[in-house]
Amino acid sequence: MSKQVIEFGGEAVGVVVPDAGRLKFVAVKYHVWDLDSRHFRSADEARAAVRQLMVSQSAPRRVLGSSGMPATYAAA
Repeated sequence: MSKQVIEFGGEAVGVVVPDAGRLKFVAVKYHVWDLDSRHFRSADEARAAVRQLMVSQSAPRRVLGSSGMPATYAAA
């Protein structure tokens, strides 16, 4: 098996390459850096991990505003 490009939203974000009987993810975009060097059983499993990471990064976060009350903002 050779390397496979992993895309998210039509953009290449990494590749998976064979390594020790599994597929190692190599990030090519900073926003998926947390997955760099992780091993997966398949390219589909890597795509699912990218999707899960991207969704978790875009979820609103709750923080305290200047008044001390919770304020919600979208993750940048």
